[in-house]
Amino acid sequence: MKITGRILVVCICLGLGGAASPLLAEEAKPAADQAEAKAAPKDMVLKGDAVCTQCHDETEVYPVLAIGKTRHGVMADKNTPTCTTCHGESKSHLNIPKGEKDRPKPERLFGMRPTIPAELQVERYFGLFGKNTSTPVAERNAPCLECHNGGERIHWVGSAHEAGDVACTSCHQIHTTHDRARDKHAQTEMCFACHKEQRAQMNRPSRHPIKEGKVACSDCHNPHGSAGPKLLVRDNVNDTCYQCHMEKRGPFVRTHEPVQEDCSICHNPHGATNPSLLKLRSPFLCQSCHEPTSHHSTVPEDGVAGGLNPSTAQAVIMARGCTNCHTQIHGSNNPTDGTGRGFRR
Repeated sequence: MKITGRILVVCICLGLGGAASPLLAEEAKPAADQAEAKAAPKDMVLKGDAVCTQCHDETEVYPVLAIGKTRHGVMADKNTPTCTTCHGESKSHLNIPKGEKDRPKPERLFGMRPTIPAELQVERYFGLFGKNTSTPVAERNAPCLECHNGGERIHWVGSAHEAGDVACTSCHQIHTTHDRARDKHAQTEMCFACHKEQRAQMNRPSRHPIKEGKVACSDCHNPHGSAGPKLLVRDNVNDTCYQCHMEKRGPFVRTHEPVQEDCSICHNPHGATNPSLLKLRSPFLCQSCHEPTSHHSTVPEDGVAGGLNPSTAQAVIMARGCTNCHTQIHGSNNPTDGTGRGFRR
């Protein structure tokens, strides 16, 4: 009996000290490690965002978790940025240094202040909302340009907006599913915050259907810069207009030189008080290039109107519209030339 008891005691001792029992090994872990594992925050949207989302969530004035519903929240893409990619490591913001009463700001501040009234458009987009931050514009744009550095943004460096210290976040909203810069209805109001002259022109009788949301500023202009003038999406004015007005492209047998050179010589694309976006009404627009004294429409010196014979002085000026006869001013396939009857059907 004594030998048997000794064997049982030895077996029990081996069972307690061996590694064959996971349950007993788990109980042997230090209590501090278990407490740390329970307290470790979990990622909510992006990989490694727990350091930020443990404090910043949807209860704030500016919710941040909606980024998970945008292109910047695609977990399957290895190029998807994290919180620290844009805002920096911000170690002092996470752990307040000794002696500091207030928590230091993150390394990069983008100036998101949604409490500014919407009617203060300039301040909302480019003033207090954007520029008046401790982070320079170049540093705010740097994390964006690390990924968005080609394609439509290849001409950003040296462009009008880059030279004017416009930040990416002045126009784009990242932590939201509805980016105003990509919405045709909201985009124009954002552009009009600075381009006030174009806002007035868009309210004129003759205009593009911008208020209806059929045309947006980005249909003609590339705000990130372009090789053409005025940030146009194409290399010149005419090619930009031909995107929609293809019937004006030609080729024609007889071409109108100003039309082939620049559409904006005659038209104001942002709006006009004259029909067809014309800068002046006929015949004044035509006579800005064509000397009126060389045409049969000139009134005689004595002021007496002639008959209705085409050779008389007053016949062609009836209704005071050059396009009454010259209907194909953008170009004509009528081979007649040198007779004063050009640009007809």
